[in-house]
Amino acid sequence: MRITGRTRLAGIMGWPVTHSRSPALHNFWIDEHGIDGVYVPLPVPPEHLAQALRALPALGFRGCNLTLPHKQAALAIVDRVDPLARRIGAMNTVVVAVDGSLEGSNTDVFGFRENLRERAPDWKASAGPAIILGAGGAARAIVAALIEMKVEEIRIVNRTRARVERVADDLASPTTRITIHPWSERDTVQREAGILVNTTSLGMTGEPALDIDLSQLPPSAVVADIVYVPLETPLLAAARQRGHLTVDGLGMLLHQGRPGFQAWFGSPVRVTREQRAAVLTTLTGAR
Repeated sequence: MRITGRTRLAGIMGWPVTHSRSPALHNFWIDEHGIDGVYVPLPVPPEHLAQALRALPALGFRGCNLTLPHKQAALAIVDRVDPLARRIGAMNTVVVAVDGSLEGSNTDVFGFRENLRERAPDWKASAGPAIILGAGGAARAIVAALIEMKVEEIRIVNRTRARVERVADDLASPTTRITIHPWSERDTVQREAGILVNTTSLGMTGEPALDIDLSQLPPSAVVADIVYVPLETPLLAAARQRGHLTVDGLGMLLHQGRPGFQAWFGSPVRVTREQRAAVLTTLTGAR
């Protein structure tokens, strides 16, 4: 990493932001490509978000990522929002345009899709219905990704029906049927499924494990989890023991960073074993 008067700047805004692994993954690419740039954590409380975003051009930043709790609030602050991010209702990437205006997008859709293609290359959208556990912001991005990939049926399981109804309304597609299921059906809804995705925090270090019985999930189904601390959640461990192909959440994090990095630093990047290993070292003992 070289720091000069022409250093390209980017970062991640959140409150708090110390948990973010984005600096590790972006600075790996900066070093790998010998770019005069740096990616930094930017702790920004919610009441200062608009001020911080509007300061990006004046401070010479090419843009930033957004993490909790800023992904929704930023939609009303930036000058332009990608239509997909608008439909999802959240954005995680800001690019400063040449004229200093701010453009917002959601790269979680790209991240989930590319991670699934890398880790489960033989999975096909025609394999059967997709089961989504949870209905938060990550679920919205993953539902959008699966619709783009032409999955014919998506079954969303959540404790609060109204929240799922909003997801189904906002992301309604003529090519994909979205059905709503109570949390009590999380076991039986798995029949004939081609993929199951946990988008909740259940199974994350410090959180309760996901209470689910996989016995009705077809053996050919892929099981994915967006949690990456721990890398193998109880859900993925149980699925692996049953012979399912599993997809951990770290790859989604790595791949979602690619579009922003190219926009900020001008270089296309790939996710590699070396980068994955470098980010994994930052997860040791993570809480």
